[in-house]
Amino acid sequence: MLVLAVVCLAAGFSQVRSSLLPLDQLRTRLSAVRDGHERRIEGTYPAEVQPLVNDLNSLLEHREKAVQRALAKAGDLAHGLKTPLSVLAQEADQAEAEGHHEVAATIHQQVERMRRQVDYHLARARAANSGGTPGVHCLVLVSAEGLSRTLLRIYAARGLDVEVNVSPEHSIRGQREDLDEMLGNLLDNACKWASSAVSVQSFRENDNIIILVDDDGPGIVPEMRDVVLQRGVRADEAAPGSGLGLSIVRDLAEVYGGTISLENSPRGGLRARLQLPAS
Repeated sequence: MLVLAVVCLAAGFSQVRSSLLPLDQLRTRLSAVRDGHERRIEGTYPAEVQPLVNDLNSLLEHREKAVQRALAKAGDLAHGLKTPLSVLAQEADQAEAEGHHEVAATIHQQVERMRRQVDYHLARARAANSGGTPGVHCLVLVSAEGLSRTLLRIYAARGLDVEVNVSPEHSIRGQREDLDEMLGNLLDNACKWASSAVSVQSFRENDNIIILVDDDGPGIVPEMRDVVLQRGVRADEAAPGSGLGLSIVRDLAEVYGGTISLENSPRGGLRARLQLPAS
């Protein structure tokens, strides 16, 4: 009798375990979507589960289309503002040629400020729409190498050394454009202030990718580090720009559930520590 009870119990356990396998498979697929490895839930499931899977896939598809529409509208806005800003810049050039130097300088300054404001708000809109989109991921190395090549050309006259030490396996959950925006601002800021060298490296820490950007410039005193991450604030008015760069990094990082902090660099200057969810 005892043997029969044990056999029945084992059979029941086996049946329960077998019935739960589709749910385990579904959980695995959902994790793949969440981590950016897949854009929809693949596989065939029992009749009791398949309707749920179909609804989830429909929701994912709806979300993706909504993001695409939002990004298209943001692109239309940028294109619509580009022409009038270019006209204003041409008017400033004409004023400069006619000897109205002060007026021309003011117009150029305001046009550049408007362009930066547009870039700032478009970046925020893009991130807000794509930050929570499953199935989106990008490699840190691809972004770091592309940006470093561009910055080496921009700052060629200064002979800066930009060192990239990023693992080819490190990827983050997010759009490539947003990673370029964040990392590009950090690298550009480092290049502006560096004496001779800038470096970017990455490592994994639990479920996050940590990106470190170092320079050998003058650095920023500790009491100013949180201040310069605020919108419109710069550590020194001698540097070109509108002061939006680091605040864009902060806002985009927060959209993706990440953080940005400023520290002392082993190179003697400033270290920017960008933490983003790994994919």
